[in-house]
Amino acid sequence: MKTPIYDFVKKYTESDFSRFHMPGHKGQSFLGCEKSDITEISGADVLYSAEGIIAQSENNATSLFGTCHTFYSTEGSTLAIKAMLALVGGEKPLILAARNVHKAFVYACALLDYDVEWIYSENASHLCSCDITPETVQKSLRACGRKPSAVYITSPDYLGRIADVRGISEVCRAEGIPLLVDNAHGAYLAFTEPSLHPIALGAAMCCDSAHKTLPVLTGGAYLHISKDYPRFAESAVDKLSLFASTSPSYLILQSLDLCNGYLADAYASRLNKCIESVEQIKAFIGNKGFYCEACEPLKIVINASKSGYSGCELADVLRRYNIEAEYSDGEFLVLMVTPENSQNDFERLKKAFSSLEIRASVCAEVSALSAPLISKMSIRKAVFAPHERVETRAALDRVCASPSVSCPPAVPIAVSGEVITEEAIELFLHYGINEIDVVK
Repeated sequence: MKTPIYDFVKKYTESDFSRFHMPGHKGQSFLGCEKSDITEISGADVLYSAEGIIAQSENNATSLFGTCHTFYSTEGSTLAIKAMLALVGGEKPLILAARNVHKAFVYACALLDYDVEWIYSENASHLCSCDITPETVQKSLRACGRKPSAVYITSPDYLGRIADVRGISEVCRAEGIPLLVDNAHGAYLAFTEPSLHPIALGAAMCCDSAHKTLPVLTGGAYLHISKDYPRFAESAVDKLSLFASTSPSYLILQSLDLCNGYLADAYASRLNKCIESVEQIKAFIGNKGFYCEACEPLKIVINASKSGYSGCELADVLRRYNIEAEYSDGEFLVLMVTPENSQNDFERLKKAFSSLEIRASVCAEVSALSAPLISKMSIRKAVFAPHERVETRAALDRVCASPSVSCPPAVPIAVSGEVITEEAIELFLHYGINEIDVVK
């Protein structure tokens, strides 16, 4: 597959042009990548007015992912989330959303002044997850005061749990409501057999953080629009432009472009072999007495508490073997794998877990709210209201302003506009959040 963006920049870097244009480094090496860092010079195309090399590259991605159109973002899934929500807007939009949203969703609703009704997990066990079924979505739709503009879910979530996207999309289609999916952790799912990608399973739109699971520079992402919803593709550029920088990174664009060639070159075969390796390492860890949760193919999620550890303890042990995990908390350890992980990486994991002795299981603290919080004002009003930062213990009965949350996992405990309860305070402290922004 051709890589038009990369090829253009390579040709330019090998030329003898004097750079009387941005960026200010003029191609001179400070970090080492400057020579390939350009801007919208003649022939380089413009990201959100694409007619040349960027349009060609996006068309390649569209073909690979089987979408109506796949748009590039150099500002991560955050930009794609804002654009998705803007595309479903109407008069006083309402979004029905599973509670485990990324804070980018909350900020997007603040900017767009959208109302949100939440779908809560019937068996809440962790901040990152919201176990919902098609039946849960159907029940929530019927309970809404008015017809939502969209249903919004996160799948896979930070603990690798995949929702029944196909079943949920069928419920949404029957009601004439588009399903939007935060698929930030699942770009590679388009290449599993069968495809587990939200677009293939019926979603109207989804975002993928390409950089999370594909060989793309941090910030590279996609906004995918289904062939069944071409109307969204018609105005997607306008909505992306509404929130995007006018100076997109051409380094990120080149990596997205090169990734097309990588995906077209037997990636599915390499992915399948990697998934087999992940299953083998999960079995090895399981045989050592550690419990691996059922999850998406390229994550290893260990319930450390069942083996007498905290996830943070296990992360510390792994660092002694030169391994850095994606995420850890009091209960879980999360490892993210791709085909770019080496056999040496897996051997290090084996040595690390072989060094550990299983302890008596510990009772994990509940790390999710058992009761919904009450909203006292709109998300927009709370985010933009005058606010102050207070110690978490002093926030009881105050209204949450900006969502205070660690990143990862960036899932809000209290959403802007909600009244902070004693239970919420304990959860903030559980995640090490000792100060909270509240409305004055």
